[in-house]
Amino acid sequence: MPDIPQLCFLLDSQRNTRTLRDFLIGPGCVSWPGFSPRPHIMTFHDLGLDESILKSIDEFGFTTPTPIQAGSIPHILEGKDVIGSAQTGTGKTAAYALPILHRLGGHKKGAPPRCLVLGPTRELAAQVEDQFGSYGKYCAPKCCLIHGGVGYGKQLDELREGADVVIATPGRLLDHLQQGNFDLRSVEVLVLDEVDRMLDMGFIDDVQRIIKMCNANRQTLLFSATVSDDIKRLVAKSLKDPVEVSIGIKLTPAETVKHEVYPVGAMQKFDLLIALIDSMEVDSMIIFCRMKVGADRIARWLQERDYSCVAMHSNLQQKARTKALEQFKDGTMKILVATDIASRGLDIANVTHVINYDVPEHAEDYVHRIGRTGRAQREGDAMTLVAPDEQAKLDAIEKFIDQPIKQRKLDDFNYFHEPIIRSESAAPPKRRKRNSASSRFGRRR
Repeated sequence: MPDIPQLCFLLDSQRNTRTLRDFLIGPGCVSWPGFSPRPHIMTFHDLGLDESILKSIDEFGFTTPTPIQAGSIPHILEGKDVIGSAQTGTGKTAAYALPILHRLGGHKKGAPPRCLVLGPTRELAAQVEDQFGSYGKYCAPKCCLIHGGVGYGKQLDELREGADVVIATPGRLLDHLQQGNFDLRSVEVLVLDEVDRMLDMGFIDDVQRIIKMCNANRQTLLFSATVSDDIKRLVAKSLKDPVEVSIGIKLTPAETVKHEVYPVGAMQKFDLLIALIDSMEVDSMIIFCRMKVGADRIARWLQERDYSCVAMHSNLQQKARTKALEQFKDGTMKILVATDIASRGLDIANVTHVINYDVPEHAEDYVHRIGRTGRAQREGDAMTLVAPDEQAKLDAIEKFIDQPIKQRKLDDFNYFHEPIIRSESAAPPKRRKRNSASSRFGRRR
């Protein structure tokens, strides 16, 4: 440790560039024998955000930004284009909402939109609007939510009054643009949220059309759980020297989620579902189905047996979808039967159980589905019912997450056919590689 004169000399020599706090514990701090500087933990107050925004953050009780927020916010504040990727539930919305609110400042009455946020679903768009309103309540920007399933009247009124931020789904936004209700030439910041989901849902052509209508000198921010090469290629011309911020890009089940597989014949899936529900204390459960008609059917069967449940999928009217989500969030309904519309982006806290009634078509959707539980360091349980004809999908999931999923049978359940349970020590079977000429050109006879 240096003596006092030495320390004073060192501090005096660096007084123009660094504070005492930086000198002792900041990045690149000087070290001495026997002295270990305490690592500096970044807080939201270190990011340079406006005091009005920090006041809102403090009221929520947030102090430390998540990795995606700490990595993205400084670059966005500098005006750089950003590609941000992180797993679901890591605070991606706040990662762009906070610096955008800082940039926009207060509301400009009657002014055209200065920020456009595009998302794949109505529920995600509504959630983004809610977060902009919560974080920006002291700087009071005006937000306009634009999506289908509702009338045009309220949306038109808000646009005429002046909306600083427009949060929209692609289809309804294009309707407004084609009708000449407003244009995007004034947009300073364009956000593409959950781009991988928009690609899966077939919106990418609409998204590219919307991008071309925006101000060419805008700042563009792209956020997604995964950013594939396809996405980068599709948006390459839309971003200028983007900074990539990738946090935990490899999708894996959270350590707080206990996930298991229950092999069962297709005819007994619903009976096993009932038996599983009855075997546990359900506070808040999501049951995922592959098809909308399947979600309606399972919800109806559960309701006929007096289970507190509600269905949610994209074929429902917007009022019904909003009501279903609100009832599930406030605990009025304990079970939500949904398609993959509920697996991504939605902020649903305290889900204790997830059941995959159908194995998802895409392996990465498995991680998103079971990620609805075990959030915020809480523990959760996820179960997947697997019929014999779904084994190939299960193999693909285990390959994707690079780990076998524990298989179980439910005790005291009357199986028509005894399920074959893989032992925990056994690895999932590997497919045999076929390199011969016959495998390339067909079997030789």
